[in-house]
Amino acid sequence: MAKTNSVITIGRQYGSGGRAIGRMLAERLEVPYYDKELLTEAAKQSGISEELFENLDERPTRSLLFSLVTGAQTGLSEGGFYMDMPLNHRVFLAQFDAIRRIANEGPCVLVGRCADYVLRDHPNLISVFIKADMSARVARAIERGADPLKAEDVVRKADKQRASYYNYYSTSTWADITNYDICVDSSRLGYEGACDLLADFIAIREKRVREARK
Repeated sequence: MAKTNSVITIGRQYGSGGRAIGRMLAERLEVPYYDKELLTEAAKQSGISEELFENLDERPTRSLLFSLVTGAQTGLSEGGFYMDMPLNHRVFLAQFDAIRRIANEGPCVLVGRCADYVLRDHPNLISVFIKADMSARVARAIERGADPLKAEDVVRKADKQRASYYNYYSTSTWADITNYDICVDSSRLGYEGACDLLADFIAIREKRVREARK
């Protein structure tokens, strides 16, 4: 049985360890974890090729020409709901539907992809943002294979891409702390410490909610 009633969304800076912390938190709370798994779920439900979800993952694609050229490759059945939309919009809305469907099934951890915005009206939402010092993020990028001389550029480019995607599809601003319930610095706490803090925060939040309902 899950140790939480909450749906937890995690936004993160590149190299901050948001994915690792999210997975760790999901294991601690004994709830499903969704990162790339969201793409699989969205592809199954929409009929859009999973490869296209991966190619457009957290990337704002504004080119109508690109959408028209690749639209025939989506694999949608005739009369599919998304067929009249540009490809990037179809992909986003399919992910939107998958996120809502997953959240409605019960407690879980969802990483990235505007999940906090999509679920902003969900009664059990707890939105998290993970940040870290640039030095820690650069080191993480190098661990992943980035050229040490270009690692900081890789980090900044990835953040810019995530911000562009989030700001394009939502009415909020990526990394604006006023949009999240809690912001955690993983370079100060470490991954385990960040997970401990989030687990405590969730427990306290849920206790307050229960007390307010009495």
